[in-house]
Amino acid sequence: MKMLASLVAAFKLPDLRKRILFLFIAFAVFAVGRHIPLPGIDREALSRLFANNLFGFLDIFSGGALRQFTILALGIMPYINATIIFQLLTLAWPELQEMAREGETGRRKIAQYTRYLTMALAMLQGFGLTMWLRQNGILSVSWATQCKIVLTLTAGTAFLMWLGEEMTDKGVGNGVSLLIFAGIMARIPQDVWQTVLLVTSGSVSTFNAGLLAAIVFATIMGIVFIQQGERRIPVQYAKRVVGTRMMGGASTYLPVKVNSAGVMPIIFAISVALFPMTVANFIPASSEGIWGDIVALIDRYLTPGKSTFALVLYFALVVGFTYFYTAATFDPLDVADNMRKWGGFVPGIRPGRPTAEYLDRVLVRVTFAGAIFLGVIAVMQYVVPDITRVASFSLVGGTSLLIVVGVALETMQQIEAHLLMRHYEGFIK
Repeated sequence: MKMLASLVAAFKLPDLRKRILFLFIAFAVFAVGRHIPLPGIDREALSRLFANNLFGFLDIFSGGALRQFTILALGIMPYINATIIFQLLTLAWPELQEMAREGETGRRKIAQYTRYLTMALAMLQGFGLTMWLRQNGILSVSWATQCKIVLTLTAGTAFLMWLGEEMTDKGVGNGVSLLIFAGIMARIPQDVWQTVLLVTSGSVSTFNAGLLAAIVFATIMGIVFIQQGERRIPVQYAKRVVGTRMMGGASTYLPVKVNSAGVMPIIFAISVALFPMTVANFIPASSEGIWGDIVALIDRYLTPGKSTFALVLYFALVVGFTYFYTAATFDPLDVADNMRKWGGFVPGIRPGRPTAEYLDRVLVRVTFAGAIFLGVIAVMQYVVPDITRVASFSLVGGTSLLIVVGVALETMQQIEAHLLMRHYEGFIK
């Protein structure tokens, strides 16, 4: 009742009502774009590809448009890749670091470069996808039509990139994440209906369906608990005189989130795990002979879900990338240096390098829980269908459920911030 009352209060505010309605309009435009097909495709042959983990993973970020080969088939994935590339380049390239420190002007320049890279990646991925579909007899068009399809796919990604930025500016934030969220949620009614049909036909027992529902509910609770969890490091600011005023002397805390890496480690890990099989699929070769044996070994022992070894390797990759991404986005030395400049210190710890070493120890311990959590979530999408004997419900674990719950939490917090600014009670007490 409290949440419903908060939603009613949100719709009573003209500015917030406009932002929420704009989101619904953007979702409607996205839904229409997902159903505008491209020519020359063999739909039945394309649907058979989605037994492959790679295409099922990419279809998450296209909102199901890749499965139907529509104008939005590439989805927002090229933009996500470009953003990740520039995040990593900013850490290693001094010029980009200086640009990022310039404030709004520097961020706009980096955003512009990210858009250029997005277009290049979209054209490259569109050309590679259409070439591979032609080689496998799924796409039957002329070269001129193929070039038009590649340009259309690139334009679709550009449109989604623009739509996501508009949703961030005119909506409640997190535009790109909300597009992915909408694409995943659009598949839920079909998954639920297929599961109901399996239960009513007797193919799936009521107990297994109930077990699936219980696992999904418990997983959502766990994701909320971990996503909201943080270690609060106390920070004390010394008193100092600035002009004629006494400043400082306040006590606060530095929050270190349990899962500060978000869903990025899973994206990195699945990309690396599927890379060998992706290369094997794109190289034309006979299924017989030594090359066929190599492809079979790669498929069995390196593709997640095909063997226990592949699943353990995938789990280890997620844990490793969690530490890597956390270390890339949180620099204890830089945080300690900024605290020292502003007169802050952790009680009982000397400022400077001792504080940085302390923050690093805390970060390693807290990240361990987040890394194990992400690893478990990642392998659930392969383990749960075997446990429950229900393979029709895709929102079980892995990237999909983590994105849905994470984006829902962030959106609620954004709406809550708007309500609190206007002296309304928010969603979260």
